[in-house]
Order: sequence, then C-alpha cells, then structure tokens
Amino acid sequence: MTSSQGHAARELLRYVVGLPLAEDGSRLLATVVAIRAAQGGTGNVTGLDLRGLRLSDPRGTLDALRGLGWDVADELLDPDFEAPVAVTVPDLAVSGDSPLAFGKLMRSRVSGWVKTTLSAKPVKKASVEVRWAALFLAAHTSPRAGGALPDELPASCRAAVPELVARGFLTQTAQITQGTQSDGEHYALTSAVAQLSGMAPASPQGVLPRASRAQQSDKDAAARSLDFDPAAWEAWKLKASPALLRHVQAVEDCSRCARSVEDVASAFTVPAQWRPVPRRQRTAYGEWKDAHPDRGPEAARFTVSFRTEHGHGPSYTQLSEGLGWDLARPIKGFVVQRLIANEWLTTTGTVPWTLRPGAAAHHAGIVLPRA
Repeated sequence: MTSSQGHAARELLRYVVGLPLAEDGSRLLATVVAIRAAQGGTGNVTGLDLRGLRLSDPRGTLDALRGLGWDVADELLDPDFEAPVAVTVPDLAVSGDSPLAFGKLMRSRVSGWVKTTLSAKPVKKASVEVRWAALFLAAHTSPRAGGALPDELPASCRAAVPELVARGFLTQTAQITQGTQSDGEHYALTSAVAQLSGMAPASPQGVLPRASRAQQSDKDAAARSLDFDPAAWEAWKLKASPALLRHVQAVEDCSRCARSVEDVASAFTVPAQWRPVPRRQRTAYGEWKDAHPDRGPEAARFTVSFRTEHGHGPSYTQLSEGLGWDLARPIKGFVVQRLIANEWLTTTGTVPWTLRPGAAAHHAGIVLPRA
C-alpha cells in the first residue's frame, strides 16, 4: 500500500476498534461494511461476503451491528442470496463530519486491501480472531523494518500473534525501528505478504528512504492529476476493444498495485517516447548481462507468477524490482527490450502491463497457465 492508503486503513480500523462490539467476528464484518459505506453512509454487502468471513454466529453478528443503530437486513443470511444488500451506517452519513471522510478512489483501494489481506494464503482458513489480528497488524507494520506492536492493539490480536508467526504471516524480528523502546515486541510481515504493509519504513534520520524520489513521484502524480480529464478517459475506454477494456479494468481494479486512475489513464493514453541508448549505457548493460546469465528464464517465470497474483502483467519497474535488479531507468528499459528481442518476453504492442513469456520461454516450458 502507499503511505496515504495505509493511513486511511489505520483510520478505518481505529474507527472499528472504537465501536462497542464484544466479538472479533462483529469487528471483522463492521470493517467490511464501514469501508463500503464510507461514502454517503450506505454500502452494499452480499450474502457471499458474509459467508466468506466464516463467522461462527452470523445472525448474532448482524444483531450486534443492529445494536449500533446500523440498518442490516436479514437477506444477508439467505444461503442462496448473491444480490447486493444495502447496509446503512448512520454516523458515516453525516455530511461534512464523517469519521471516515474518504474519497471514492481511496475507499475503493482500502476496500481492496481489506479483501486481499483477509484472503491472503497464510490466514485464509484461520479463525476470525486470527484474521482480524492479521488485518490490524498488517496496517501497522512496515514492509522493511517491521514495527512494534501498537499500544492500541486489541487484546485478542495480541493473543493471535504466535499463530500468525506459525502460519508464516508474521516473523519476529530483532530489528528495532528508530524512536522505539528496545524492550518492545517487534514483528514484520513475511516476504509472501509484505505488499500488504501499511506503514512506510523510516530511515535512521526519521525520513522516508529515497525521499527525493518519493517527492518527485508526488510532484509527477500532482501534475498528472492536473492534466487528468475524467470525461476524456471514459471516452477513450468507450472506443477500446472488449479485450483491451478488460485489461484496463484489471489494472484499475488491482488492489496489489493500487495505482491511481490518473496513473493508469496516463500510461494507456500518453505515447511512450523513444530515445536512443547511449554507448555508456550499452556498456553498462553488457556488464550487467554478464552478471545475470539466467535473466531470460527468471524474467519469464516472474511474469507468470505476477500475472497469477495481479491479473495483468508487470510494468518494467515492477519486473526489475521484483527480481531485485537495481537498474537505472534507461538501462531498465533497454534490458526489457533485449529480453523481448531475444523472445524470453513478449508484449502487446505499446499496451502497458502486458509483459508475458515469449517464444524462447515457451520452448523452455515457461508458459502462462490456461484460463
């Protein structure tokens, strides 16, 4: 998650923890309902959503939410009911004074994070208490430095920490973050779920790593926001083929990438500018290539695993970062172009996020699974 999305997720959980609910099952459902109702006070939930939480007492959980004054219909308990049921949360409908004042895009991103976290493989079949703890700790943990167990951590979440470690969701770490007490309990998410972390790591100086890059990224995002024309973007999508539109929606809806609509629109509509590769960069590529003899198979296998998780191919940056290739931007592009030329990878013209195994990878047995 981005730092702003992580902050929003923690605001959501802080709101739910403040509700007078006695059971973690009620808190888990309240989290799902609250984020969906964050805009306007009413959100849609289905019976499938309810069953997906695997609550021990679904009717009792609905009654607990009704005790808060929430309007929850019994249709959610129908075993065959798949249509959305509107649930109203009165205190989120207060105009201008809502405790969860999220925009539409932020609400969607945090909702996707909640769903992805609760369905993460290490905790997918765990108890309600363990999944609630996973959600809370993921939002309060840094992807690199981990984090101390927060003071506001509910007692049931603290009790679930050993099982989260045993399941491979958390790992205890001796690394102590700046400004914390050395005798605290510190944990990090394992590499399998690190992308769910909600807190950006702090450097020894107390600032975000690569601050200048982050600041530049913020400036670029702000510039894209100023240039972004929602009507023009929707018009572009109306002219897109069904296959291209499905691909665009896969990128827009990807909770793991969590890209803004401005970023997605810019990538699809602004033509990439071709630039010649200077000799010094070609020399640097030659040195890098000698140090990475298995780059082709590694890249092809990565696109397969990435597509399985995201539903679309990686960007050039996601490919290089996912494989641990620390490359300057011009060399990064040249590396991917050489992998395409050598048929380890292929792509669909200039359409972004379409990298996948090429002919050479197919000959090596590296192929996308059939739908």
